[in-house]
Amino acid sequence: MTAASGRLLVIDDDPGVVDYLIDMLRQVNYSVVGFTESTEALKAIKIEPFDLVISDIIMPGMRGLELMAAIHHKRPEQLVLLMTAFGSIDLAMQGMRAGACDFLTKPFRIEELYAAITRALEDRQMRRTAVKVDFAGDKNSATSVFITHSPCMQHLIRLAKRAAAVNSTILLTGESGTGKSAVAHWIHDNSQHNLGPFIAVNCAALPHSLVESELFGVRKGAFTDAGKDRPGLFLQANSGTLFLDEIAELPLEIQPKLLRALETGKVRALGDTKETEVNVRLIAATHQPLEQRVNDKQFRSDLYHRLNVISLEVPPLRERKEDLDELTKILIDTICLRLGKQGSVNISVEVLRWIRAYHWPGNVRELANTLERAIVLAEHDTLLLEDLAQASKIPVNDKNFLELAMMQGWTAEDIQQAYIRHVLAVTGGNKIQAARILGLDRSTLYRKLG
Repeated sequence: MTAASGRLLVIDDDPGVVDYLIDMLRQVNYSVVGFTESTEALKAIKIEPFDLVISDIIMPGMRGLELMAAIHHKRPEQLVLLMTAFGSIDLAMQGMRAGACDFLTKPFRIEELYAAITRALEDRQMRRTAVKVDFAGDKNSATSVFITHSPCMQHLIRLAKRAAAVNSTILLTGESGTGKSAVAHWIHDNSQHNLGPFIAVNCAALPHSLVESELFGVRKGAFTDAGKDRPGLFLQANSGTLFLDEIAELPLEIQPKLLRALETGKVRALGDTKETEVNVRLIAATHQPLEQRVNDKQFRSDLYHRLNVISLEVPPLRERKEDLDELTKILIDTICLRLGKQGSVNISVEVLRWIRAYHWPGNVRELANTLERAIVLAEHDTLLLEDLAQASKIPVNDKNFLELAMMQGWTAEDIQQAYIRHVLAVTGGNKIQAARILGLDRSTLYRKLG
């Protein structure tokens, strides 16, 4: 086993267990202190934080769950790993709901403890070492900072920084739900236009008959209902950025006028006899292959090349798995703030593992919607696997399951958990029947579900 590092605290009412764990953990280079009294352990935690607290769940005086609540009252971010006898698995599940990062069932092999500690500390380290890419714009903007561990996302941000420094038109491509609008807003915030407005419109949501007037404006009397002048989106975005999402849906008859506006920097409202000069940075986005649309005569070639001055592809979520933990935390915080939900919402280790294993075809949008549904409908403060609508499905549903699992970076444990959940779903949650199908005894099934 490779040398480990980290400061740990062990709590168990059995002095022999404490001494044994301290000895075994120090052998792999952990710094460890141990206590048999909960009150003494709390005093130590109050004085200094530990990388991980390992606590028995049933002890005289203060039960493990009460102790964990006291620990989190003093240090809300403290990681706690629970140890429990098999007969106390229900208590361990309560502990997971209350915010424990994991639990082990006694008796366990020391290798299982090493593995659980490694998982917990790796998760902690991943959250701490997120790469933050700041910008020179409004620090209060929700899109002002990208936090990423992903090489492909860091590459995108490096290119976006260069693109933001000039006034060229940008075309963002990538699957639906990857966050192209967030990237567009980030570019605006980091550009010379950051003090101007950021105006976003989805071209697919505009009725064809109104696209021209929405983009370029209307002069009073241009048509029957035009009772007053109305500025278009180009004028509204003057001195700022205009973001045209789903640009592939722009009607063919409007495309020449957009091309002229980009080439001349001037727009003409419906019913007007003169053009108005505008200073607008245009960012377009699409999840469709525009080159194919050009070949199919559904999109003008000259407009495509005018838009495609700088092309940036936003990677799908399945290619940036390194960001899932941090992104999940940010989304939960954002959703809770928007919903006005008081208190914190935790996420169980089981859910976090499932999130890492799922392939997210709907990308960040699907992850956000999944979390929001779970937060709204959950009857507890810790999200469990049962709270996720997709969790009853095997995360990848394809005849080439094993090949895809390998591409997804699944571990053997991920595959096993997915199959167990699938069998439970098929059997309607009947654990006796599920255990029979899986070839497990019930105690083993319960342990694996933990």
